[in-house]
Amino acid sequence: MSDKFDRNQPFNNLPMLKSFEDIENNPEILKKLVSTSRALASVDGKIKRLPNPLMLVNTIALQEAKTSTEIENIFTTDDELYKAIAENIEESTANFATKEVIKYREALWAGYKTISESQIIDLKTIINIYQQVKETTDGLRSPQSRVVIRRGESEFRAGEIIYTPPRGELILEEYLDNFLEFLNDDSKFSIDPLIKMCISHYQFEAIHPFQDGNGRTGRILNLLFLVKKNLLSHPTLYLSKYIINHKDDYYYKLSGVTQRGAWKDWIMYMLDAVENTSLMTSRLIEEILDQMDASFEYGKKHLKWYTKEINETLFSQPYIKPKIIGSFLGKSSRTTISKYMGELVEKKLLIPKRIGVEVFYLNNDLLRILGK
Repeated sequence: MSDKFDRNQPFNNLPMLKSFEDIENNPEILKKLVSTSRALASVDGKIKRLPNPLMLVNTIALQEAKTSTEIENIFTTDDELYKAIAENIEESTANFATKEVIKYREALWAGYKTISESQIIDLKTIINIYQQVKETTDGLRSPQSRVVIRRGESEFRAGEIIYTPPRGELILEEYLDNFLEFLNDDSKFSIDPLIKMCISHYQFEAIHPFQDGNGRTGRILNLLFLVKKNLLSHPTLYLSKYIINHKDDYYYKLSGVTQRGAWKDWIMYMLDAVENTSLMTSRLIEEILDQMDASFEYGKKHLKWYTKEINETLFSQPYIKPKIIGSFLGKSSRTTISKYMGELVEKKLLIPKRIGVEVFYLNNDLLRILGK
């Protein structure tokens, strides 16, 4: 493939997706596929054990959103992020980086709802995800847009062009038609769904259909595809942490497919990412479940009013506002709610923390688990 690739020219020779029999029958890949599938099935089973799997929206899914934006060198603090979620504030009052994380999370869950209803990933869904990630009304990049990918400012030869995606009249549309057919047509492209996810992720990043936000959009599509194929019940696999911890390998193996057609190395990398992430997420959920049980037994022993619903609320997000507890107790008086919050603090089920003029109540046990 090297004779067809020039990083300074649009990669209009990007091969269309086809059958990958040689990949699917590779013994090393098949062996890896078995262990990866087992790990993924295990984590999905643990997700279903949670009393309310949607609680992962503000825990594991939020960490996925935070780390995915960090891959794009956009950083926020846990304080800013958890504060924004706890307050349920409008995005316009949060700082830029926090807004970017919240938009990613909202795009992930909007896409999840769409896929759950339609069971298909179409162009409209992809564009909607991109528009939410970037908070824009833009669609596909235009044929004349001189979009290129350059080395980061902190890298050797900063600013150097490393890739120029396909460009021209109807070029993107042709590649995306092929991409979507590959994702959705299991009769024509009968390949294991995990391998299909690995291949399609490369192809989406190579097509680079939008001006910006392609990386985040592509990582959301990975999780939604796993949901579509019933490999995950909820899009809560913390995949971006593995990618950021092996970021150099991620980009090196992406370029390996582009320059040398090195599909095996890329697929092995992605399967390893899914397997390791599944094992890590399984441990995370096990720790959350164990801590929830311990906290419930302790809270019930010391506080007569402590219920499973209150306990689940404390583990729904790391930062809690008093009014949330009050709503579960059916209390609206600030004095009464303060009394209950004081009792939770006294028993160290929550820890108060002042951020600016606001006081938030932190579940330190949950923060400890999420911080690993």
